[in-house]
Amino acid sequence: MITRSKDQSATPHRKPLSRFIRVIAVAMVISALRRELSKPAAERTWQGKVWQIVPYDFRVPSWARVRERMWAPDRPSLFSPQVFGVGWTVNVGRMYTMLTSAMRSDRPAS
Repeated sequence: MITRSKDQSATPHRKPLSRFIRVIAVAMVISALRRELSKPAAERTWQGKVWQIVPYDFRVPSWARVRERMWAPDRPSLFSPQVFGVGWTVNVGRMYTMLTSAMRSDRPAS
């Protein structure tokens, strides 16, 4: 018979900061959904800001939006609103541009 030791509980112990971040994230999602569902159906856009700071977008993702938010090397910002959900995502195109620019400037002139 296999038994668990005292160190191995059925539920893992999460660190307090991790638990706090998870609670805040869930609260933001609930707040965004509550905000949209409180509007009349004709006025729901399913996008906006939670607590006037954090962007949200619950529209069905499109390839155009994925590209606009995740691969936009000409945009000055490294972070952009999520394609779907609450928060920000990394603009990989901008990060690539920044890294290649830094690598070019580190090379000695020949």
